[in-house]
Amino acid sequence: MALLKLARMGHPVLRGQAMEVEDPRDPEVARLAADMAETMLDAAGVGLAAPQVHEPRRLIVFHLPADRLEEDQPPEPATPVVLVNPVLQPVGDDIVLGLEGCLSIPDLRGLVPRYATVDYWGIGLDGVPVSGRAAGFKARVLQHEVDHLDGILFPDRMPDLRSLVFTSEVHHLLNDVGDQA
Repeated sequence: MALLKLARMGHPVLRGQAMEVEDPRDPEVARLAADMAETMLDAAGVGLAAPQVHEPRRLIVFHLPADRLEEDQPPEPATPVVLVNPVLQPVGDDIVLGLEGCLSIPDLRGLVPRYATVDYWGIGLDGVPVSGRAAGFKARVLQHEVDHLDGILFPDRMPDLRSLVFTSEVHHLLNDVGDQA
């Protein structure tokens, strides 16, 4: 496995439409997924899309730490999850505003509206279909990563760029949001 170079905001690979993966069982796809998982964990991320490592393919990895899950959610697998050619479908109309960051936009965070719950489909590296329902933080991570496959970065989803802040200044943003609630 190898650590991969992260594409940063401004690189054209982050703005393109990623291509479908033709054969999820291809050893090259498995190698890419393993390298992406290693890169994500090394960077202390919770999700990573292939375009973020200069590969315009419809492939994401994610790994959610137990302390980021809601109480009623089942535990996540101990190892990163790989979804090839993922598809999302919102469940209901509930939208939640939440703080997001991105490995391709280091040191910045912003308040982004996302569907509270989504159904997801994809294919595993073994070629077997994977599906489920995600809520809360997991739903946010999936939407964020699938957006990368369509050339969308989290600031594109922000209704108010005044809530785009440096990580070191997030406490001011959270104080303002708390005062308005």
